[in-house]
Amino acid sequence: MAGSKSYKIATIGSHSALQILKGAQQEGFSTIAICLKGRENVYRQFKVADKIMTIGSYKEIMDIQDSLIKEHAILVPHASLIEYVGLNNVEKFKVPYYGNKNILRFESDRDIEREWLANAGLKLPKIFNNPKDIDRAVIVKFHGAKGGKGYFLAKNEKDFKEKMKSHMTANNEQEKYVIQEYIVGVPMFIHYFYSPLTEELELMGFDKRYESNVDSLGRVSARDQIALPKIDPSYVIVGNIPIVVRESFLPLIMEMGENVIKESKKITKGGLWGPFCLETIMTPEQEIFTFEISARIVAGTNPYINGSPYTWLKYDEPMSTGRRIARDIKQAITAGQLSRVLG
Repeated sequence: MAGSKSYKIATIGSHSALQILKGAQQEGFSTIAICLKGRENVYRQFKVADKIMTIGSYKEIMDIQDSLIKEHAILVPHASLIEYVGLNNVEKFKVPYYGNKNILRFESDRDIEREWLANAGLKLPKIFNNPKDIDRAVIVKFHGAKGGKGYFLAKNEKDFKEKMKSHMTANNEQEKYVIQEYIVGVPMFIHYFYSPLTEELELMGFDKRYESNVDSLGRVSARDQIALPKIDPSYVIVGNIPIVVRESFLPLIMEMGENVIKESKKITKGGLWGPFCLETIMTPEQEIFTFEISARIVAGTNPYINGSPYTWLKYDEPMSTGRRIARDIKQAITAGQLSRVLG
């Protein structure tokens, strides 16, 4: 087995690439940023990319696979890869890929995802299969990693139908969606890491999302909102805010992550490994409802490029999620078990 210096870490220049590439360099890897033309300067400025490969569109990634293989590249995925390259293409990818590609279908289809989380024993918001059954506030979410784009609230069937009119595909079909009970509470995104080498679940940190324009609307009083022109709330994510959670919640939070890993091994060979995120709401009754899982690194880890309070407790050195991925790859190479972390 070649040493780690024979391999390079590659990722798409987007989403969480800065910390993925920086973390890879910290672990001794050379790095490759795959950038859309015109987006290269960020990765040059921060000096995280030892090589930049420029493409005209994300679909061209399929055409540069042979070049990546010649570079001995290992591709680290994030949401942009899944969203813009497409699940079917990613599953056919020939370049060595960190993580289990078989798990992607379980997170990309919200119905399958819900079954996984329910079988793991997590509390889930109610799902309405028929708009006629809406009897409370709901949030309508669309399938795929879209960063909250298009999500909307509805209070009944009439409201739902009116707001769905703008969500048609190019073939004049409705986008795939789920109608989910809107839980009132504190949003909390939990970042985990699971290594198949150590078989240990690690807590990497927490964040909440800063969303446009719902967060800015929250700063406007109800009296003043009435005076404003009609503004439809938008849930497009513009940034992430770090959170430190009450310590008494940590045992339950770790148990939730462990149950998700345990269940993942039942639904596909090898299960889930590497970084993942449970997207949750903490209610005033201190119940934690899980509404989604991201089976890969999430942008909410970006505030922790120098490590979080939780990684400092474990490592006593800066440990971002991006660096933890690189260390897992390096340890696998050193142990002659690289195939265990590639999917």
